[in-house]
Amino acid sequence: MEAWGFVWLKALGTFWLQPLLYYAIIFAWFIGWRRVQRERRDFHTRVYRSSRELRALIRSRSWLAIVFSIVTVGVGLVIPNDTLVFWTIVTIVCSFFMQLRLLSPAYVGSIVIFTVSFFAQMEWAQPFFARFFPHMTETNVTAIALLIGLLLFVEMWLVYREGAELSSPRLVTSKRGLVIGEQMMQRLWLVPFIIPVPGEGVTPFGAWWPIISGGETYSLVLVPFLLGFSQRVQTGMPIYLVKWTAKRIGWLASVVSLLAIGSYWLKPLAIVSAVVAILWREWIALSAKLYEQKRPPYFTKRTNGLVILGVLPDTPAHKMALSVGEVIVKVNGIPVVTEDEFYAALQHNRAFCKLEVLNESGEVRFAQSALFEGEHHELGLLFVRDEG
Repeated sequence: MEAWGFVWLKALGTFWLQPLLYYAIIFAWFIGWRRVQRERRDFHTRVYRSSRELRALIRSRSWLAIVFSIVTVGVGLVIPNDTLVFWTIVTIVCSFFMQLRLLSPAYVGSIVIFTVSFFAQMEWAQPFFARFFPHMTETNVTAIALLIGLLLFVEMWLVYREGAELSSPRLVTSKRGLVIGEQMMQRLWLVPFIIPVPGEGVTPFGAWWPIISGGETYSLVLVPFLLGFSQRVQTGMPIYLVKWTAKRIGWLASVVSLLAIGSYWLKPLAIVSAVVAILWREWIALSAKLYEQKRPPYFTKRTNGLVILGVLPDTPAHKMALSVGEVIVKVNGIPVVTEDEFYAALQHNRAFCKLEVLNESGEVRFAQSALFEGEHHELGLLFVRDEG
């Protein structure tokens, strides 16, 4: 048998053989490309580069991999390789709907549990699974349920910390037929876990290991899990609704994990955990949508100034530290309530710009900057457009 140290090194090497890694890179680029097309359609300019989502995807999260790999390996969360391949296929299929929240483990993992427990056992489906996923029926559903719980905790942390980071401005039509703005959040994360799989490599290092699934010898595989998050906000700053969502995902992760642990003794609880995961995650999305519908839009026309819908990177507005959600009430001492008035007021002083701004708390602050020739036309601010 191979030494554990060598097995860990081989596990790291398997990461580069995972098709989902390369699919995630292509998909992240495609999401960025679609966003740029939408931004050009709404504002006749690109707000962020199409590589923004890709750069966020490949940002290192090695410490997450280390922490949760200790859990998966230490507990002995053994999952057949066929089941991990099927998880990858379900992830890719869910991505086709272009709703990134469907990449939550609450959906993907639950579909895997339902397939192992029901679909793969059906007489008409058995030939298919016997041919392409022959070891999938050997999966211990407790292991899948625990994996869903762990990934939901990861989703909670990532949504809480990074969910609102890459929000993109968007123009939509309200129920009253008015043009209003919203912030569109779309995030992709690639989170690698080391998972024990049946195979040649090492023997159990203790009589109690693995806890979740039995066997004689095992290999370790570094598996990338693609997580997604999407949410739209019209009624305020994205950070508040994102944190609200993250906390409820945390509660879901706790309940699913408890049910998964209980399924070690009572197997049907694993199926219950899958049902709870899907229904609860849908309830979170629906509750956020209803919350938005009950409140007036924030990014809309006002009588006391212009609300900032977007700030272009590397522009005078960005250098003045102007932020999405702030309201510009005066430009060079002139009150403004429309975009035309805003740019007309800039013309009063082509070399200098002084803005009176209300922050989200209603406090007044001043932002000012020297302008070079032509910059009064390219200050870098996006507003809700004047109709007509």
